[in-house]
Amino acid sequence: MQMTPNLPRIATLAPGLLAGLAACTPTGGKASADAPKIDYRGVETRLLDDNLVEFRVALSGDDSTATAADDYARCAAAQYAQIRGYGFARHVRTNVNEEGGIWRADAVYTISPALPQGLKTIDAEVTVGDCADRGIPTV
Repeated sequence: MQMTPNLPRIATLAPGLLAGLAACTPTGGKASADAPKIDYRGVETRLLDDNLVEFRVALSGDDSTATAADDYARCAAAQYAQIRGYGFARHVRTNVNEEGGIWRADAVYTISPALPQGLKTIDAEVTVGDCADRGIPTV
């Protein structure tokens, strides 16, 4: 009896592949037990001009970082764009600092109905979905 050379390899890999796919299952916006421990402390939104918005966010916790603060501001900008009926935002600038264990980000974004020019653009709908999957609150 001759066995196909790839069959044992596939049978060996299949359980690992299935486990890997299970890890990709969305959490529905709920953080898993091993998710970062971050306390999202709120967002202040300030309209600077018709399509120019400032977001001030604060967070703390064992896993809070400058990157987490930047992500929190981006999530707020994406949701805000959707609230205003726009589909896109473009990052202008973000300042992040930490004091006493609290990370703060002061970010400015433009919002627009069409994809703006520039390198740091975000699709609001896609970004809001990603934020929900990662357990990051929006506005």
